[in-house]
Amino acid sequence: MAIGKVLEPTALRTDDITSPGPVAGPLAGKTVGFRLDEIWRAWDWVSEIWGEEFRKAGATVKYWRSNQARTGAEGERIAKELDKFLSSIDIAVVGLGNCGSCTGWTIRDALAAAERGIPTTAVCTEVFEELGRNLAKRGGRSGLRIHILPYPLNEKLKSEVDPVAYEHLDGVIETMGATLTATARKEAAV
Repeated sequence: MAIGKVLEPTALRTDDITSPGPVAGPLAGKTVGFRLDEIWRAWDWVSEIWGEEFRKAGATVKYWRSNQARTGAEGERIAKELDKFLSSIDIAVVGLGNCGSCTGWTIRDALAAAERGIPTTAVCTEVFEELGRNLAKRGGRSGLRIHILPYPLNEKLKSEVDPVAYEHLDGVIETMGATLTATARKEAAV
């Protein structure tokens, strides 16, 4: 019987950024940008609730919707739109990593925001956490902030997803390194 040796096919990056990057800090007066996609309705619902709570804290909230057509002329158009969106925000919340390709694009777009020095948080569901973290590491930013939502999520009704958004509000704020005003925090708890 022959004995073989299996080698790890991916090399470790020597330029990996293990820092999560700048914190979001107080939300008042800042523009928080939510990167959405065309697939996950649950992410739309969660981001709407979080966006409303961020507005209560004094932030301006913007949304930008991506899609999976990221090659050729359509890919170039989407890349320009993403660049324009990132130029218009102070904080990025990018989601949703809820399947293989969606997690890939979520992390890719989060890395693009982080490369600009924007406080960035990627959002994945728990089944895709490991993939998200591995992709961030392969992208040279193993320290990328990633907030984890439960799975399954998109298969639930809005009435089931809304409580999840509120349950994760404090967690995403912590992940972002953000702060709400005392008034906004009391309102968010109601």
